[in-house]
Amino acid sequence: MTPRIVEILYQMIAFLFAISVHESAHAWTASRCGDPTARMLGRVSLNPIRHIDLVGTIILPLVAAFSHIPLLGWAKPTPVDPRNFRHPMMDDILTSVAGPVSNFIVATGALLLLGGISLSSASGHAVVMGLLAGGDGAGSDSALTPVVMLLFELMIINIVLAVFNLIPVPPLDGSHVLRHFLPEPVLVVYDRTGIFALLALVYLGGGLLSSLIRPFVDFYFWMLVKF
Repeated sequence: MTPRIVEILYQMIAFLFAISVHESAHAWTASRCGDPTARMLGRVSLNPIRHIDLVGTIILPLVAAFSHIPLLGWAKPTPVDPRNFRHPMMDDILTSVAGPVSNFIVATGALLLLGGISLSSASGHAVVMGLLAGGDGAGSDSALTPVVMLLFELMIINIVLAVFNLIPVPPLDGSHVLRHFLPEPVLVVYDRTGIFALLALVYLGGGLLSSLIRPFVDFYFWMLVKF
């Protein structure tokens, strides 16, 4: 396989794992807050098959990967019935932010593993720093290269997924926080226009998305250099 195909393969593996963690976190938190809907449907699972949406999980990420544009996509939404929540407003917020928080946890775990590899040997340090500097790892014959490449993609994709979902535009997770503080007339407009704002953000707001996500990626890169 060519280096580019290997990179896309790692990106897809990392993406499938990231969305599985994200949706499982929503389902698990909802169950803990009193709504068993997603748990009863088997959504508290890291099996990506339970979360796959044909367009958002397969087609769009593949198109993005082969087009050299940022890998974005979505999973099948986790079903939640807020009427079952013991504390409707707080539980809805907790369930919503659980997904992005879980992605930050995975990204941090990948960061720590990359840091451990960097500290473990001179070759490990060289592979990690080479990827950090913008290489693809293809020029290295170290046995650590495949592991480092996968962990690197896992870190980046989980950061992107976490930050993107925290944007307060319906139906993204961040909107479930903001909507509880909006007056009813504004909330109606907010919910009705949200999908159009989201499409505009994805297809027209590349610079804005980059400016939102880049500081978080840079912070993780800065932490990795410190190892």
